[in-house]
Formats: sequence, structure tokens, C-alpha cells
Amino acid sequence: MELNGWIVKPKNFDPNKKYPVIFYQYSGPGSQQVVDRWALGAMGAGGIYESYLTQQGFIVVCVDGRGTGARGSEFEKCTYLKIGDLESKDQVEAALWIAKQPYADADNMGIWGWSFGGFNTLMSLSEGRNAFKAGVSVAPPTNWRWYDTVYTERYMRTPQENPDGYAVNPIERANKMNAKLLICHGIADDNVHIQNAYEYSEALVQADKDFKENFYTNRNHSIYGGNTRNHLFRQITDWFVQNLK
Repeated sequence: MELNGWIVKPKNFDPNKKYPVIFYQYSGPGSQQVVDRWALGAMGAGGIYESYLTQQGFIVVCVDGRGTGARGSEFEKCTYLKIGDLESKDQVEAALWIAKQPYADADNMGIWGWSFGGFNTLMSLSEGRNAFKAGVSVAPPTNWRWYDTVYTERYMRTPQENPDGYAVNPIERANKMNAKLLICHGIADDNVHIQNAYEYSEALVQADKDFKENFYTNRNHSIYGGNTRNHLFRQITDWFVQNLK
């Protein structure tokens, strides 16, 4: 399966040097991050944050895996009833491909995302092939039983109709999570309830997995207000600097 992607390299890119690589993705049904317009990258800010990461010595990659939009009905609908399975496999496959490129430091690769992107970050870190050394998951759903039915049942039907599909989630795979992981979540998140982070962190504890967690008081799913957004992105950046360089 051929996947679309983009890559941001440092201004003074040296093809003979190996760079740590950070994957950014959203991966949700019908979404599209690989676009030919200025509003690409994190927060749709025209690659500003990605450019900042390149200034810290990283290469940044974004790949739209199966389930995303603008590739036809079959490409988008193949994830139906099994959200997270193919999406995470595609991020891992893309990482393994990038790792073979002469400019990539295969031992220092990371992945991050927000909301569905946070969910797929956790799924990718526990996919089994350990392509990523570090990850940051922001406001992730961790069990689709806890998300709103209008969205979830559109792609998954009900838990009674699709028990096997609902069993594919980060909590069930917590024992396979093998990366330096940072989780960030707003305590007042009215979209992805904070229960998702609480229950996933408990699963990691019982699986004896080390991780770090940042909670933002009175912040919703967008995690902003006052100095909050500045603080959040500094945590993301510092996490990758500490663990990939």
C-alpha cells in the first residue's frame, strides 16, 4: 500500500548526517494531514512547530495511513469496525521505511499526536515492532467504550455488535508499550474524558511500564488559556530532546 506523506528537514540539512526523526500524525477516519496548502502540521499552523523542531536538530515526518480521507472509499472504509489496527500498522511501516533512509537515525525515532492522533500514538507504541523510542500522546481516547456514541458507533457500531473491535485499544495492549511515553490531558476535557488517561495510566502501572503524565487543571480538549499552550508544547519538545538526542 502506497501512503502519502511529507517531510520537514533542518535548514542546513546534511545528507551524510543521521538525524533523529519525529512522526506527527492524526490518522482519524476521513482526516487528511498530507495536504498541498499552508495549513499543514500541528494545529494547522503551516508547519511552524515542525520547523521549530528542525531547529532543535530533528527531521519531522507526517504520513496519512489507511482510514484517512481523499484516497477513495476503499482506502477510507477499510478500518471500519477495527479502528486503530491498520492505522497503527501504517505508522510503524512508515517508520521502518524512514529508518532505512541514510539520513535517519533508526535508533532515535519518536511519534506524537493529539486526540485521535494521541490514541494512534499509543497504538503505534504498542504495535509490537518497537519502531519508536519515544512518544507523546495528548488527550487520547484509550477505550472507545468511553467516547461519544455519535462518533464511535459510526465507525465501530456498538460494543455488543462488535466486541472484538472494541477490544483493540491501548489499554488491552499496555503490556506491549515499549517506549519513553509522555501523556498530556486536560482535567476538564469534555470531549475525551479524563477517565481515558486515568484508566490507561492504571493499565501501564499494572503492566510495570514507566511513563510520565502531565495534567492541566480546568483545561478542556484544546488545552489552552494563559500560559498553558506554551507550557504544553515545551513539554512535548523537551521530551523528544531528552529521549531522542
